[in-house]
Amino acid sequence: MKFLIVNGPNINMLGIREKNVYGDKTYESICNYIRSEGKKRNVHIDIVQNNIEGEIINYIQDAHFENYDGVIINPGAYTHYSIAIYDALKSINIPCIEVHLSNIYKREEFRHKSVTAPACIGQISGLGEYGYILAMEGLINFIK
Repeated sequence: MKFLIVNGPNINMLGIREKNVYGDKTYESICNYIRSEGKKRNVHIDIVQNNIEGEIINYIQDAHFENYDGVIINPGAYTHYSIAIYDALKSINIPCIEVHLSNIYKREEFRHKSVTAPACIGQISGLGEYGYILAMEGLINFIK
């Protein structure tokens, strides 16, 4: 199996930004953890990150043309207003799971609404980097 993980704006700043919300693990260490867990499950993992909405859409569309079996997306702040990312997720006909490191429902009111989650088979929020692993497991089970 082959999964694409797409991370949105500011995810690259993990370990630097809001450590009280996101912890002190760096983006690189989290990516290494996810790849390692993918290997244990015989899943090839590609991870991308971009702060630009259009580039995130390109990654999602490329998942179709590059024959990915599943997509895990952390749209960051785009979660709350990007109809364009929602449309991209709906367009690819690949199972997707939305992941958030923090519990978006315990944060500011504007973070409680996800416009992108309805394009996904599920959403995981508030479990830190382990949420990516649960999403991976969820996709494996969904695909089988």
